[in-house]
Amino acid sequence: MATRADVKSPLHETVTTTATDYWNDSCSLEELSYAIEHGAVGATSNPTIVGEVLQKEMPLWRDRIAELIAGNPTATEDDITWLLIEEMAVKASQLLLGKGRLSIQTSPKLYKNTAKLVEQGLRFASLAPNMQVKIPATRAGIAAIEELTAHGVTVNATVCFTVPQALAVGAAVERGLERRGDAGDMGPVCTIMVGRLDDWLEIAAAKEGTLLTPGAVNWAGIACVKRAYPIYKERGYRTRLLAAAYRNHLHWSELIGGDIVLTIPYKWQRLFNASDIEVKPRFDDPVPEHALEELTAKVPDFVRAYEPDGMTIDEFDDYGATRRTLRGFIASYQELVATVRDFMLPNPD
Repeated sequence: MATRADVKSPLHETVTTTATDYWNDSCSLEELSYAIEHGAVGATSNPTIVGEVLQKEMPLWRDRIAELIAGNPTATEDDITWLLIEEMAVKASQLLLGKGRLSIQTSPKLYKNTAKLVEQGLRFASLAPNMQVKIPATRAGIAAIEELTAHGVTVNATVCFTVPQALAVGAAVERGLERRGDAGDMGPVCTIMVGRLDDWLEIAAAKEGTLLTPGAVNWAGIACVKRAYPIYKERGYRTRLLAAAYRNHLHWSELIGGDIVLTIPYKWQRLFNASDIEVKPRFDDPVPEHALEELTAKVPDFVRAYEPDGMTIDEFDDYGATRRTLRGFIASYQELVATVRDFMLPNPD
């Protein structure tokens, strides 16, 4: 396999000439191998990603699913689903040994249950030495992030879209590190799902009959990352920000240069690497004033996302992007379970 320095590309240039790192937004072995060749030092997964990987690589997994079912005769379809998710994550983590971590996501159904998030997080952390556990930035999730950090688990906050959520995550990690004492090099990250925030604000504006200037909403997620970043530095948070959920090249090009992580889907990696976009630090460039002014004036949910005190922790679960994403993740998980069910209980028709 080519190494980080072997393959020249825009993404390779991003990670070798700036403080910005990039991860592969998939646990697919084929996609992760490509990403590592171009400089990736980590990878993520979630129920949607696992389902997509399974459909794409079904010939590689069909016999293994049958073996898991045969070897666990009393297991439920949910039990087999989680064994499959865990095995996919472990295989991907092996490609990253010595390079970085693989993020495995806790069940999206547990978003309201701190104790169960912690229980599942501890199990996931034991699967491989470079495993990172994804916890939602919900009310219960913030508490779980602190608890898991105190237990020495490296976390990746997910289902996070806003500055208030990111700040709550950073503070929770600090509390956990203080309880732990010797933090070591744990490498926690806080994801801001930039594209999913953009998606939600566009929907929210349309619901209110608000007409936005084309392109203005594409700056919302970027604005939140750039707003949270200096606050993290000022407060000395040891969590690193991560931008995910790509919708356009701004989610890469405008964040180059920050000491952050970019988790990029395979499709977008290929597009970025084939592009002629100049790789140069733009992270410190301000968000266009017209976009900030328009979003602030016309979209109340942007203000809630952008202002550090725009929401309390108790309000995180009811934020539109949170609800929408959790519903999507839960639906993807159920589809994954249905795929396993077809192996365990084939349709007789």
